[in-house]
Amino acid sequence: MAAADPRVLAVAARVAESRERDVPALLLALKEILNSPSLGRKESEKVKHDIYYYDLTRYCLLVLRQDYSRVRGGWATAAQLAEILSRCCVGLEVKEDPEEFYTNFLPSAIDNLLFLGRRLQARFIRAVKDEEKQDFLHCFQTVTDAICWLFGGHIQLTKHVLQNDHFLQLLVTDNVETAVIMMSVLQSILGVNSSVLLQVDEETLHSVLDELVYKLSSTTNPVIGNAATKLLLLIAKFCKQFLKLLTTRYKGLKVLLSKQWTGKGFDRDLSQLLDLLYLEQSSGKREMQRQRQAACIIQAAWRGFQTRKRLKKLPQAVTILQRSFRAKRDQERHHLEKQKEDEALKLQMQLQRQRAMRLFHERQLALLEIIHASQVNKHMQEMEVKSALTIQRFWRGYRARRSFHQQRQSLKEYKAAVIIQRAACKFLEKQRSKRPLSPWKDPKGLTDEQRLALQQKVDDYIKLHPASQMSEEMSKELHMQAQEKLAQFMLRSKLDQRAAQRRETLLAQVNTDVELLMNAPRLAETTEKDLAVFMSRSVPVATKAKQSHNAMLKYARWPWWKKLGDEFVEDDVIPDDALNAELGSLFIGGRKSY
Repeated sequence: MAAADPRVLAVAARVAESRERDVPALLLALKEILNSPSLGRKESEKVKHDIYYYDLTRYCLLVLRQDYSRVRGGWATAAQLAEILSRCCVGLEVKEDPEEFYTNFLPSAIDNLLFLGRRLQARFIRAVKDEEKQDFLHCFQTVTDAICWLFGGHIQLTKHVLQNDHFLQLLVTDNVETAVIMMSVLQSILGVNSSVLLQVDEETLHSVLDELVYKLSSTTNPVIGNAATKLLLLIAKFCKQFLKLLTTRYKGLKVLLSKQWTGKGFDRDLSQLLDLLYLEQSSGKREMQRQRQAACIIQAAWRGFQTRKRLKKLPQAVTILQRSFRAKRDQERHHLEKQKEDEALKLQMQLQRQRAMRLFHERQLALLEIIHASQVNKHMQEMEVKSALTIQRFWRGYRARRSFHQQRQSLKEYKAAVIIQRAACKFLEKQRSKRPLSPWKDPKGLTDEQRLALQQKVDDYIKLHPASQMSEEMSKELHMQAQEKLAQFMLRSKLDQRAAQRRETLLAQVNTDVELLMNAPRLAETTEKDLAVFMSRSVPVATKAKQSHNAMLKYARWPWWKKLGDEFVEDDVIPDDALNAELGSLFIGGRKSY
């Protein structure tokens, strides 16, 4: 590596040894080194590399954030340092850690330069004296030139400049001088990298365009109008997309340009911009007209399809409408009839109650006239007892009916459980019957020694337990005793069978009575036909037989797929749950003689 420039080394040594507020003035010596006429291209690159290597450019970057109102030289020193920083960064090739230089150092330099520009712009606007204003404007111009020089040497920085908040705040100003300078910076950005507008986000692009259109509409200064018109013309010429954006987002722009800025000294650029806007508007109108015609065709086809579909469904819709109307009318009529019946029944019950109360009072009065005065208290006590008994009787009946209705579901669940258990037992029995028997295994043959030992045991047992000799009379007597016990057993079994048959008959009668009670109507709805069912034994028997017969026929007519779940039922047996009534619950009327 070649030796470093001694002037750079001297400046670096003085900066390292000096105080912080003296650093900006010491860094100004770099301007003389860079402006030295003896430097060629290679020597200039070597000097810039030495300045970057000894961190003098970083010092220039950091001191731009200081307040130069207390620094020797004032804000002019800051402007000169900005120029030095931009010149040191342009034409510099960093070989050691280039990523740090391009991704961190250069964006930080742009940020600090724009921040310095904002501070100079604010002081220029607040300045009162003309001399101060000229000084601040000159410094501001120097800083913007440094920014343009920097992103001119590094094109990738143009995107960072546009997206920087300081740049947008510098552009958004009502001051004429600084606004013209910032629009010239924007024009330089578009001249260096015109495709940068496609790289920035939509919000930044809209902010720049909004500010340019606002400047055209809010001022009559021809300098501002000329700069804004040139920028809009550059943007419109670059991409058709931006031209379309101008026509759609700013619909009154053509009228504003033609009425307010015609004859202000830049008619050539203005006429080009207006021609582009009118051409885009006409093409946009043709495209809109074509889209409108296509939409009309699609809508006409869709309406025709909907109309034809509606006409096809019209007879069915009319039928459905008529059916629903008739159903609703019948429902309303039934509701009115039921309401009238309820009102009539309520009125009738009220009249009956009034009549019963009147008869009761008349009877009470008649009894009081007949009964002797000494017997009145006794009679009233008897009436109270009878009334209490009547109330108790009705209350017990109501409680019994309520408990019976509550037990009806449990009774159904019990019957269902019995049916399921019976089916499960049949299924398990059938599975056990299908289980193959284990093959017979012949016993192992006995050896001669085992056979002799077994024969010896048998002989010994016979000797110890000799058989008793029975005479013929004893055997006959034993036979007679056996016959008598057999006859007694047969008689007992016949009596037990009759008793079991009687129990089954009683259970069948109870089941029949229970089912009749469960299916019985309420007392208020009872008819003579219902009374005949309870008074006669032949009617329920016939009804039950008819139900069983109908259930058997219904089960016989079942399709094959409904009987797939009855694999545990034999072919000649009909399940009880299919019959919906057990044959055992059928009661045969009459009496039996035992």
